[in-house]
Amino acid sequence: GGFDRYMQQKATKSAIKNEADNGLKNNRGTVAMARTQAPDSATMQFFINHADNDFLNNSSRDFGYAVFAKVVRGMDVVDQIAQVKTSTYGMHQNVPTDPIVIKTIKRVE
Repeated sequence: GGFDRYMQQKATKSAIKNEADNGLKNNRGTVAMARTQAPDSATMQFFINHADNDFLNNSSRDFGYAVFAKVVRGMDVVDQIAQVKTSTYGMHQNVPTDPIVIKTIKRVE
């Protein structure tokens, strides 16, 4: 994500255009870009939808969060991550007590 284990913000590249209108939905197992309240503000942070999150989809009310990938193997690991103990760290809520590290991700066509 955009922060190190001490919650210090990492340097990022320029923000990208929000493509939440790509037809993909924030359903369980999909991966989407995190952003601020500004639609075109995503840089390097992402999240895995642990459940269907229709309220994060593109709509006439809100531009939404762009889905760009899907977990095809390992949702059991996502379920385990969702159960870890969290706490508040400064102004950041729901921070895992023990850092979660993704060691490998593979792109499949």
